[in-house]
Amino acid sequence: MKSKRRAIEAQLDAAARTCLCQGAQLTELRRLVLELVLQAEAPATAYQLLDRLQATRKGAAPPTVYRALDFLMEQKLVHKIERLNAFVACNEAVPHDHPVQFLICRHCGSVAEIEDLAVSKALKHAAERQGFHPGKAVVELDGTCAACAHSASR
Repeated sequence: MKSKRRAIEAQLDAAARTCLCQGAQLTELRRLVLELVLQAEAPATAYQLLDRLQATRKGAAPPTVYRALDFLMEQKLVHKIERLNAFVACNEAVPHDHPVQFLICRHCGSVAEIEDLAVSKALKHAAERQGFHPGKAVVELDGTCAACAHSASR
């Protein structure tokens, strides 16, 4: 447990440094919301984060969490899983713009982030063939994770 705590603290410190380098500030509240996302075992909704936040900040309201999440998404520290209306921390230690695909297990609810440039390029080219000019694309695949598939085959 201590090693996980240390890893989360290291991620929070790295996020604070990254924000400073980008001319932004990871305030105490933003850091706390990011910490809650990092601690979550599964993607967390804004209201789940709010419930946990209210344990230490009684006056916290939905706009408080949504503003912090908006900032964290702008800084590329968290991703929103649209299908679940929930948030996960970015896998990468250093925030960056990259095409993202999420693998969402319909059995256990786990979410894995992958970065497959071939998928992104294929989707972009298919859209362009239709005369569509794509912006940011986030692919969310629903299915069964390896652990659930393995336990089902027993």
